[in-house]
Amino acid sequence: MSEKPFRILGIQQVAIGGPDKGALKKLWVDMFGLSIAGTFKSEKENVDEDILRLGRGPLAVEVDVMQPIDPEKSPKVHVPPLNHIGLWVENLEAAVKWLESSGVRFAPGGIRKGAAGYNVCFIHPKGNEQFPIGGEGVLIELVEAPAEVSAAFDKLS
Repeated sequence: MSEKPFRILGIQQVAIGGPDKGALKKLWVDMFGLSIAGTFKSEKENVDEDILRLGRGPLAVEVDVMQPIDPEKSPKVHVPPLNHIGLWVENLEAAVKWLESSGVRFAPGGIRKGAAGYNVCFIHPKGNEQFPIGGEGVLIELVEAPAEVSAAFDKLS
């Protein structure tokens, strides 16, 4: 296996689903005090979400509270309730190529713009015969880190 052509910098987001994002906002916004940074709605992805912010600056973490647009359709963003975890990664394209060549299974859709405007892709929760490495039941989003995030992490290390 060749040297990794990318770095994982830290947690970018945690996405939590439920049948009603209002109940999630009651806890995360009203009780914990997170601020609402934006919203995202996609019929194709069957999601209506509020993007919350925990912390400040480039090291802030997103907490996405989500509900399905149609609870009977897939993907079921509320099952499981901890929908996915997002990781900041430098050089997303190189990371995907290297990980895939190392046996990591990616979910359909490839690299694309995510809800917060960054390029993203997803590691499938389960491996298969062709790509035996998956998230062991957890959907993992790789998020292209902007320069300010890389600089902030470098400053801390």
